[in-house]
Amino acid sequence: MKTHWRLPRGVDELLPPSAWRLELLRREVLDLFVSWGFEYLELPVIEYLDALLVGSGEDLDLQTLKVVDQVSGRQLGVRADMTSQAVRVDAHSRMLSGVQRLCYAGPVVFANPEIAHESRVPIKAGAEIFGAPSLAADAEMIQLMLETMTTAGIEEPVLLIGHMGIYRGLVDALLAAGDLNATDENRLFKRVQRKSDSDVAELLADTALAGIMANLPRQMQEVDRQHQQLVSIRRALDGAPAEVLVALDELQALVGMVFEACDCQSLRVDVAELSGYGYHNGPVFAVYHPTAGSALAQGGRYDGIGEVFGRARPATGFDVNLKNLVGTEQSPNTVVFAPLLSADHDESRKQTLKEEIRALRAGGTAVWCALSADEKAGEGMRELTWVDGEWRVQ
Repeated sequence: MKTHWRLPRGVDELLPPSAWRLELLRREVLDLFVSWGFEYLELPVIEYLDALLVGSGEDLDLQTLKVVDQVSGRQLGVRADMTSQAVRVDAHSRMLSGVQRLCYAGPVVFANPEIAHESRVPIKAGAEIFGAPSLAADAEMIQLMLETMTTAGIEEPVLLIGHMGIYRGLVDALLAAGDLNATDENRLFKRVQRKSDSDVAELLADTALAGIMANLPRQMQEVDRQHQQLVSIRRALDGAPAEVLVALDELQALVGMVFEACDCQSLRVDVAELSGYGYHNGPVFAVYHPTAGSALAQGGRYDGIGEVFGRARPATGFDVNLKNLVGTEQSPNTVVFAPLLSADHDESRKQTLKEEIRALRAGGTAVWCALSADEKAGEGMRELTWVDGEWRVQ
């Protein structure tokens, strides 16, 4: 009887050479984060479930694998997102009085894949700023997110910016007027997220804000340095509550700051951008590319969700799935093969071979040492050979 060893559906593994390319990219991205003043965190893969789900909505709860801790008897979660862990560190483990910049990289696990055929075990790298309420922090996050794309070799990324305050302001007005209940609020979020304007109109029929809310999914505008004003979006939100217009003004200001800080070639404003796990409550942003079916990176502002840990702070950040950024090009084989010298070889030749191997490795060249006298160099390998009294790579 044959045994077939298979991985669970959606769980993948990276083999050579892709695994090494991923590790190199992880290092480069973390080096980038550290060069911007972010300090690295090594976070646990499992935590008590209530800590992992702080400030999050139903989506993250459904994505989190749950187990019972045999030591404490409490419910544990395998992390599906690392932002809540960074929030816990800022609020509890490392309480600084001023601005704190933290970064991380590691695997997360999805109980269900976000998108069909995507890995359930992405490798996330992210950066978070705590204690900075100004839009300058969001602009820095966007700038760093774009720099991460450059580091990964992504050309001509498309930046998308929105503001959760616009949607939240409209929903709060509907709730206050009794035009929306808690059950329909969740349905409304999903319909706007799907950009289904007809479904939104059906749900909110005969309410005062039905027209504005139903029009929201269509409000995407491309802007550039010469045309930064959100004229069409402002016109579509005419008559919205005051807090909605305040959020729109913040969004307009952030667009200007991004153009001031970044060499951004393609920027789109989408006021119905409701990405994330429900904890974002300010500007949100994401990077897309025509060759990718989903966002390459995404993030936003999530002020105050550390309150459950006893410390509500302004916060903004983003993360990126490094697996989606690993290239597929084959790197040249730079391995050098070193033969195994037998006992009857000259001691001087053996010693110089050892020295040459050490020198090659110190210079960054991989050396594959033979384990038997009859072992031969593999396909594509260069080889250390004894020529005219010295070792040469051929």
